[in-house]
Amino acid sequence: QVQLVESGGGSVQAGGSLRLSCLASGYTYSSNCMGWFRQAPGKEREGVASIYTEGSSTDYVDSVKGRFTISLDNAKNTVYLQMNSLKPEDTAMYYCALDLGGTCKDPVFTFWGLGTQVTVSS
Repeated sequence: QVQLVESGGGSVQAGGSLRLSCLASGYTYSSNCMGWFRQAPGKEREGVASIYTEGSSTDYVDSVKGRFTISLDNAKNTVYLQMNSLKPEDTAMYYCALDLGGTCKDPVFTFWGLGTQVTVSS
């Protein structure tokens, strides 16, 4: 079965960096849309970044553009989220998600990881 396992979260001071990883397994499609989402307490879940695994086109929410970078290593079945210049408002649980066979045009993410916590202190 499909599994997504996030890692790399932690606590950092504002201005610091973290790199999140999402190890994906249990499927054979090579062309998919993968995304990172986040949810802070009391707030709705927000899409942060997405990447199409065939060609590596990416998209970001405006609030992280220029600070976050999504990338993938197909050989390792892993998607990364490099987060630089972190701000307290980036504090949230971060989730990896998969639209199996999707192209990132109107994605429908049907598989989710359990999340990794990111806490940024001022």
